Amino acid sequence: MSSIDIWKALAGIAIFLLGIKFLEESLKQLAGRKFKLFLKKQTSNKLKAIGGGAIVTAVLQSSSIVNLMVLAFVGAGIITMQNALAIVLGANLGTTVTNWLIALLGFKFNIENFALPITGIAGIAYALINKHTKWFNLSRFFLGFSFMFVGLSYIKTGIEGLVKNVDLQQFEQSPAIVFLLIGLIITALIQSSSATVAITLSALFAGAISLFAATAIVLGSEIGTTLKLFIASINGNAAKRRVALASFIFNTIPVLLVLILLAPVNNFITTTIGIKDKLIALVFFQTLLNIIGIILFYPFLNLVAKYLGKIFVSDEETLFIHKVPATEPTLAIEAVENEARHFLFAVFDFAMSCFENKNHLTNEMKLSEKFTGYNIPEKYEHIKYLHGEIHSFYITLQNEMHQGDDFEKLDRLMSSVRNCMYAAKNFKDALPDIKQLRNSSNDIKFSFYTTSKNRVNDFFEMNVRLVLENPHPVPDELTPVYKNVTEGYNTTLKQLYGSSTAGHVNETEISTLLNFNREIYTAFKSLFFGLKEFLLDKNQSRHFDELPGFIR
Repeated sequence: MSSIDIWKALAGIAIFLLGIKFLEESLKQLAGRKFKLFLKKQTSNKLKAIGGGAIVTAVLQSSSIVNLMVLAFVGAGIITMQNALAIVLGANLGTTVTNWLIALLGFKFNIENFALPITGIAGIAYALINKHTKWFNLSRFFLGFSFMFVGLSYIKTGIEGLVKNVDLQQFEQSPAIVFLLIGLIITALIQSSSATVAITLSALFAGAISLFAATAIVLGSEIGTTLKLFIASINGNAAKRRVALASFIFNTIPVLLVLILLAPVNNFITTTIGIKDKLIALVFFQTLLNIIGIILFYPFLNLVAKYLGKIFVSDEETLFIHKVPATEPTLAIEAVENEARHFLFAVFDFAMSCFENKNHLTNEMKLSEKFTGYNIPEKYEHIKYLHGEIHSFYITLQNEMHQGDDFEKLDRLMSSVRNCMYAAKNFKDALPDIKQLRNSSNDIKFSFYTTSKNRVNDFFEMNVRLVLENPHPVPDELTPVYKNVTEGYNTTLKQLYGSSTAGHVNETEISTLLNFNREIYTAFKSLFFGLKEFLLDKNQSRHFDELPGFIR
């Protein structure tokens, strides 16, 4: 066995996967909104949804992207679950288009004659063009397209070399389930059914495997491509788990049925239909498999959607307001107050995470393990979702109330939540600068990061303990918080404009530091206003509103 052939095949797989990645990224940038709008319009009925899913997947070269679009649509209430499932069925069919291109072009012509010139021109353009222009994404698209075929050429050459040096006939008598498992494992590892089929087509072309074994490998790839989404959805919300399980069911059941009849199906394709070209026969088999899935599940989409709805009941991300009806205003306001406190603590925890500070008050703050286990982007998305849920409940509750003290208190609580959301957005926007400063070799920049990190930690300690230990403070007890923010901002500005930074940072870097400082202290300001709206009554809160502003 030649090690060169093995490494050549592996290099081909790597280049092929990189090509798929470039295609996905470029198409998302070039026409992401258009694809979403097209998919959204195709959901008026299930049949159109299947067609829309197939078309978008065929163009984007990725069923994973389409599934993510579906999740977003379902979560926003834009499409029904049964239409979402129809899109998933269509996406399975759309994935076969790439393999048709490979079978029709990749083995019929000298790949290098057309792939290498495109790679050379597109690659140079990709390296030289400004990445913020449309031409950058066009060059990335052509580079991805050519990489697919360059990778295929390496895979084909590597497998042909292996066939010359290894007797593979000994594996021909293995049962179909063995080849199915091979396809499943390969796809699960490289997370691309298209790459698995490309490898299988190359092996079939080189005579390394029979058509029967190749079709079994394709069956495995159909299951393997669903595993990533299925595993990733385990700790996700109900909608994500429904779509992931549906994708797994839609792929697995047809595979098991066809596996039982694999020999007759092979005979049907090669003898009854008369497809003699093994490569075309294999891709036709994959297409037929997905058409069988559509025919099998289309009549039962409504039933499947209801079944999945019973298995995965919608998660309640809120802790209090979902337990109280808006028709009971007194209880509802108390629930909003508790939810606002929970929201305030979630934003504080998010701020600590942005600076990699450890939150040692998780238990006292009563934050869920699910939330504290999220990464930074997931925490932010969770906070946005909570904000939307509280806002929706607020609107409903308003209609059940009359003007008065309770109404005024409700408005203050919503003002608290709104200001905390502003703060979370400020911290989120500061993340690129936080990362840059944290990793900087410049001592001034890194020192500014550590100073900001400590200030966030101190602000956290001061305010969270204030809420936990003194639920009914007076304005004087919040004055130190106010002074901490106003004086800290002005002190930092003086430092940045002082002689200590002169000559140590350039003009762009000082601008970055100034903007970053403003972003952090604007977040502090929003958090302070959220805090005082939550803790103080109307008259007490007005005391701080009348003081001069501090972010200039």
